[in-house]
Amino acid sequence: MKTLCVGLSLSVCALGCGPSDEDVRTLVRDELARSSTVEHITEASVIGPYSPAIKAGSFLFVSGQIGIDPETMELVGIDIESQTRRALDNLMAVLGKAGYDSSDVIQCSVFLKEINDFQKMNLIYGGYFEENRYPTRTTVEVSDLPRNALIEISAIATKRTRP
Repeated sequence: MKTLCVGLSLSVCALGCGPSDEDVRTLVRDELARSSTVEHITEASVIGPYSPAIKAGSFLFVSGQIGIDPETMELVGIDIESQTRRALDNLMAVLGKAGYDSSDVIQCSVFLKEINDFQKMNLIYGGYFEENRYPTRTTVEVSDLPRNALIEISAIATKRTRP
């Protein structure tokens, strides 16, 4: 059985078996305990009193990104396609400022104002991540978003050993 090392001392079998929920909780707890420092990534435009991202150990927690142009601080358009691209571009920019990239993302949360926009969002979203190595994702419809945006995307990334 081929064993892949998924960083942070957690082995996952390539034949389909994976870590239990308790293993994941232990992994996160142990990694955060090993982290002696928490680093706030602040080199990004925000519209409120929060950090664009926080690095704790090998984890990077990226705040929700909307389709706002960082130069003008205005939404880029009124359609889901342009706002999805801009939100993902903003997410990638925050990742880059922290020394991460899309291949390090392990989980995304997507908040849509209209769940009927799911297919359009999904087509664009897929182009930002390596095929067959997509992060886990939760997508929900919400009643409203900051600045009346149509989409918001947050992420968790980690530096891990590649097989």
